[in-house]
Amino acid sequence: MRAILKFSTSLILLFFLIADGAAFAQKRGGKVSEGAYIDSVALKAMKAFDVPGIAVAVVRDGKVVHMKGYGVSSLATGAKMDENTLFAIASNSKAFTSAALAILVDEGKLEWESKVVDFIPEFRLYDPYVTQNFTIKDLLTHRSGLGLGAGDLMIWPDGSDFKLNDIIFNMRYLKPVSAFRTKYDYDNLLYIIAGEVVARASGISWEEFVESRIMRPLGMSRSAGGHGRFPENSNIIDAHVPVDGKVQVVQMNLADMANAAGGIFSSVNDMSKWAMAQLNGGVYTITGSNGKSGEQRLFSAKSHQEMWTPQTIIPVRGQTTYKTHFSAYALGWRVSDVNGYKMVTHTGGLSGVLTQVTLIADLNLGIIVFTNQQSGEAFTSVTNTILDKYFGVKGRDRVAENLERLNKAREYAANVTGDIWSTVEKAHAGATAGFLASFEGTFRDSWLGEVKIYSENGKLRFRSVRSPKLAGEMLFYKGSTFVVKWDDRSFDADSFANFSYDFEGKPSGFIMKAISPLTDFSYDFHDLDFRRTKNGKD
Repeated sequence: MRAILKFSTSLILLFFLIADGAAFAQKRGGKVSEGAYIDSVALKAMKAFDVPGIAVAVVRDGKVVHMKGYGVSSLATGAKMDENTLFAIASNSKAFTSAALAILVDEGKLEWESKVVDFIPEFRLYDPYVTQNFTIKDLLTHRSGLGLGAGDLMIWPDGSDFKLNDIIFNMRYLKPVSAFRTKYDYDNLLYIIAGEVVARASGISWEEFVESRIMRPLGMSRSAGGHGRFPENSNIIDAHVPVDGKVQVVQMNLADMANAAGGIFSSVNDMSKWAMAQLNGGVYTITGSNGKSGEQRLFSAKSHQEMWTPQTIIPVRGQTTYKTHFSAYALGWRVSDVNGYKMVTHTGGLSGVLTQVTLIADLNLGIIVFTNQQSGEAFTSVTNTILDKYFGVKGRDRVAENLERLNKAREYAANVTGDIWSTVEKAHAGATAGFLASFEGTFRDSWLGEVKIYSENGKLRFRSVRSPKLAGEMLFYKGSTFVVKWDDRSFDADSFANFSYDFEGKPSGFIMKAISPLTDFSYDFHDLDFRRTKNGKD
């Protein structure tokens, strides 16, 4: 799940920064209104990155200063995007999970340093010592020792056969790649576990908790804790993915048990209320039946500070967009210094959907940008262009910069995969039927379960039993290595399958890794280790 992360804030004047802005400036005596400026960059980003729709909200000093939808929510329906259009906010849900736990800390039902096994006795990790010492805070800080996106194939691209108890049980099979609490590696599954801690400590589901204790008090009336929890025919986006150079509607990949990691649906209108409460330290305003306003708290000032305090170092290397000296993950948020300000932010991504929330408390500023296409350069361009005006940065065309960066990345990836496919085309044509048949059979990984490799219409096929969308043709590459070409071409995740042999020279198992450097890390093929089952060939 992109963190995704499938992982990348009072506008006053604009003087000829970009062409569209220049046109506005000429019409308005050299000045461009805040709304017109954001309009221009949003429309420019949509065109540059082929994004059907973008929604943007900017809050400052406890008020909304801009809120608008652009383009369409779906290419299939042509429905217009607006500020109330619902998006899957993906990993921006993680901050809601940390806030839910903060509320429970304030109520004395748990502590940040409470052990996970005290709430979920069946919880096990690969290392017994880590299991017994793993805390609530460890669930939220991406320092478990597990690799990037470990186990995500249980929830992505569909995970239709996996349940919460499977996630909890299978955590024990995921091997660490670093020592406990020493290294940042983004993780989704432990946020699912954190959601279950919320449920067991509160007595209600995670979805009910965030809706009743966070969303309703804030007036987030259209938001929901999961896909099936809002009315049918709601104003909601379709997800869009470029396939063979053409953007098309795809199904959003959603697994209900993953809601605490990335399942919330919300709009920029509702999220503006969340952003203002965060900027105000957890304080929000309500209006009573008598018409008088008063302040309430979601969580204590102490808990708010804890959620925004750096916990796990994220190395800062190379050139950064702004002057940045440190970066870290806190509790559901990423924290860094940006041009002398503390910036708190998070992104979220599912197939065909990307979201970003950026908060700068010193400026009392919040920027929310949602897109219904998976080009991260689009929301980055909009957010950073808005930030430039608050930071006083002039003369930068963020859309052009990000488009150039994207094109270079695409060119590099195309060269890598192009060479591989060229080799495959020649090698597979020479593979005999008998050679291909020797790889047929049932193979099992400890946490993903069984895959079937079989012949169909003269082609060697791969099919995951528990994640059925992982199905495709296997094409010989070289040596003992094949490439799996997934049937669903929106994945952009074709993978190597490298076989090992037993003493009789028979394929006994295989490991996998993605062939493209642009493949989302939640396709964590690299954590798989398949062994042929005892019955061998079915």
